[in-house]
Amino acid sequence: SKLYKDLIKNKKRSFVYLKRRIDPQLKEQIKALEISGIFIEQEYRRYYPAAQITSHVVGFTNIDGKGLEGIELIYDEVLTGKPGHKRVIRNRLGQIITIDENQLQPEPGKDLYLSLDKRIQYLAYTELKQAIKKHNAKSGSLVALDITTGEVLALVNQPGFNPNNISDRKARKYKNRAMTDQFEPGSTMKPFTIMAALQSKRYAPSTMIDTGDGWYMLGHRTIKDTHAYGKIDVSTVLQKSSNVGTAKIAQNLPDELLWDTFSSFGFGEDTGSLFYGETLGKLNKPYRISNIAKATISYGYGMTASAVQLAQAYSTIARQGEKLPVNLLRLDEGPLKLGQTNISSKNIKRVIKMMETVVDTGGTAPNANIPGYRVAGKTGTAKKASKSGGYTEKSYTASFVGFAPVSNPKIVVAVVVDDPKENGFYGGVVAGPVFKKVMSGALRLLNISPDSVKHKTGVEGIPEQINLKLAQKALALH
Repeated sequence: SKLYKDLIKNKKRSFVYLKRRIDPQLKEQIKALEISGIFIEQEYRRYYPAAQITSHVVGFTNIDGKGLEGIELIYDEVLTGKPGHKRVIRNRLGQIITIDENQLQPEPGKDLYLSLDKRIQYLAYTELKQAIKKHNAKSGSLVALDITTGEVLALVNQPGFNPNNISDRKARKYKNRAMTDQFEPGSTMKPFTIMAALQSKRYAPSTMIDTGDGWYMLGHRTIKDTHAYGKIDVSTVLQKSSNVGTAKIAQNLPDELLWDTFSSFGFGEDTGSLFYGETLGKLNKPYRISNIAKATISYGYGMTASAVQLAQAYSTIARQGEKLPVNLLRLDEGPLKLGQTNISSKNIKRVIKMMETVVDTGGTAPNANIPGYRVAGKTGTAKKASKSGGYTEKSYTASFVGFAPVSNPKIVVAVVVDDPKENGFYGGVVAGPVFKKVMSGALRLLNISPDSVKHKTGVEGIPEQINLKLAQKALALH
């Protein structure tokens, strides 16, 4: 029998488990049998109250309490503590007769406090899940960072899993895509290209670029725009997300300036989160830079990044070039600073102003506009690589990354949706609305004051939150 084989296999052990984590009814049935040599031992089981909402960050343990994923794995030794030991002398009956005084006392595990704001985390989880369902997408990720500290306010992925349900712990579900998945970020890289262009002093926001009829031959490759914009200035190149305009700008930049700029904002490097399996992305510095490589990387192809890298890089923009590590644990002291980028504060401010136009009417993401707040951001709609080579016209990565309020940046949110199949595939259509709902909710939850009154959302253009306060006062008077 299986029991006999287990006993023979483990004959050097003093006991063998027959079954673990049995239900109370079975326990009582076994006790009633009063079988000699069969004992019941009480065990503790890890329970995760937030379940799916925080599962990709918290992770889970095995049956013996050893961390296997997430924070449970990263800080396993800290959470577990250290066992103690003592030496004793027993008589032939097994009774203890002396105890060595030199005992090693056990050290209990330490408490860890995550940086997550559970309110924002829940909001992010709900909105991302709904978007994945609405667009019939393969997967998605959302990261929200506190710009002032680098702390993670929310980090969610889809598909999700319930760590309390062992059968739900499948690699496809428990993979922390925001940290481990890399993708070509597409047009979300254009702000960094424009910053490099301004830094080169060869371009200004008002410099005119001829994008022609919306296509540009470079060698044997054709670079296309979604529309023909003709002659537009650098600011409009970013607002309209012109591939042709961005590629033409890149052709006139010093050979390695783009790679140096991308690297200085953290692409190709870890974010400092200490998360196991975090991808560095791909930002190879070529020995010889071809014109086509220079053009494609300028609008986010030929390199890869993760959702958390994009969030960190945009947080660095919001901090005017000062880079902070990503922190999954709550900070008790000020954040560690990782240095400054190669772009001047002046040129970063000029690009932030351009990024504000992206969410205005005429930009690629009016759906990401938040009444009462100034928002700066950028869309991305990147074709996915085909298995047969080149890029497919049927599969895309849709993204939006932005921060608010621009006058005093507090929160950055990055949304990435992989392979949306229904109800649109553009970043502004798929990811933009998710950004808007999560960002607007986070701003309210953290009580961050509006910084814009240009959006007429209520009485005489007064922001929505102020209208709410007026309504509350009116009710109080009655």
